[in-house]
Amino acid sequence: MVFRQAHGPFTQWERRVSTSPDGQIHEITSYGIEVPWFGWLYALAVAHTVRHRPPHGSMPWWAPPDRLDARTVRVLGLLAAAAMASAFTNTLFTQTVAFAADDFGVGNTGIGVAGSLVRAGIIITIPLAVAGDRIGRRRAVLIAAWSAPTITALGALAPNFGLLVATQAIGRPLGLAVDFLIAVIAAEEMPRNSRAHAVGLLALANGLGAGIAVAALPLADLGDAGWRWVYVVALIWLAVAVDLTRRLPETQRFVRPHVRRTTIDRSRFAVLAAIAVGVNVLVAPASFFQNGYLDDERGYSASLIAVFTLCTATPAAVGLMIGGRAADSSGRRRVIASALPFAAAGVVASFAVGGPAMWGATFLGGLLGGIAYPAIAVYRTELFPTGARARASGLLTLVALVAGIVGLLSAGVLLDAGWSHGRVMALLALGQLLAVMMVWALPETAHRELEDLNDID
Repeated sequence: MVFRQAHGPFTQWERRVSTSPDGQIHEITSYGIEVPWFGWLYALAVAHTVRHRPPHGSMPWWAPPDRLDARTVRVLGLLAAAAMASAFTNTLFTQTVAFAADDFGVGNTGIGVAGSLVRAGIIITIPLAVAGDRIGRRRAVLIAAWSAPTITALGALAPNFGLLVATQAIGRPLGLAVDFLIAVIAAEEMPRNSRAHAVGLLALANGLGAGIAVAALPLADLGDAGWRWVYVVALIWLAVAVDLTRRLPETQRFVRPHVRRTTIDRSRFAVLAAIAVGVNVLVAPASFFQNGYLDDERGYSASLIAVFTLCTATPAAVGLMIGGRAADSSGRRRVIASALPFAAAGVVASFAVGGPAMWGATFLGGLLGGIAYPAIAVYRTELFPTGARARASGLLTLVALVAGIVGLLSAGVLLDAGWSHGRVMALLALGQLLAVMMVWALPETAHRELEDLNDID
């Protein structure tokens, strides 16, 4: 007997069952699966699942709740690669600015102004968000995916600090545009029970891309101008742009007839904007001031800070996997309400206590924050129609970034005024409580098609 795949993630799958003359049953299964860029990561898990098939109707723990088809698997792999490229370009300037400033003789004030200008460059992503709704998600992503690493790499040739900042004020926002555009594609391509799972996977890939930027940092030790080589590394992400050009299709929802010029639902946008503000007004300063706090208040060396970060931040990756599956099975609102307040408490405690308790609090904050993230992030694409989805996602990204800037400035002023780190974070954590209250004003989107959530579609 021969069994072949009718629907599933494999490009080809065949199981042959035969009986030998002595009565023994022999089974041979052959298959092929295309997971761009991350096939090596899934190879053993897929082989184990094929060899030891789970009970009928159930999925292995590492797989999304829905059974994907080959097209969706291919698209998700491409989007994960794009997420790595996006994170690299978003992280690069932050990691190298101190080395470049030393090379050009720029002080701390100049570094602060440069950081603000690069963040303010987010405004240039708005035309790409509009383009995503007008000319298609694929074409907008390709524009950003080719431009972001190319312009970012021009920083290697900058003759002065001002031109370095100018290249990154364009390149970094283009990387952010890739990030929110691929989130739109993921929402439109994934089945209704797996959208949050996809967000979690893209966030994991995002972290890997940022890690590659950090791993390239030793190139800065090659000399006073060694930091320029880190910018050259950005060109490797053109390989992702080439692959996206070759294999990324336009989303099926955008191709289908839909209302092209539609407005953004103001009430939904206002609620999501309030949630973005509440979350980011704490998250941005907590991450930015953590190393300084460990150095100044706890006396940690650079090596010990690195160990602390590795041991306490890694659980966030586990949280993303747990949170994505929980948000798809139990609902977005329940996951956010259950995880976010305790994540905020962990962050506040990490700035208020020392010793093992500080390590434990940071661990808890990272884990629970990772659990809450997919449920929060997936809302940005689910609650808007096809004709406005990219615009809404881009504008919410802008709101989140501005909220982070407000949090950074507020924390800096309060710390300079003599407030303790714990007291400052406790004040900013009130925004997390606002986010939890606001989320109940949103509809539950788990298990529902995007068309059910947006009547105009």
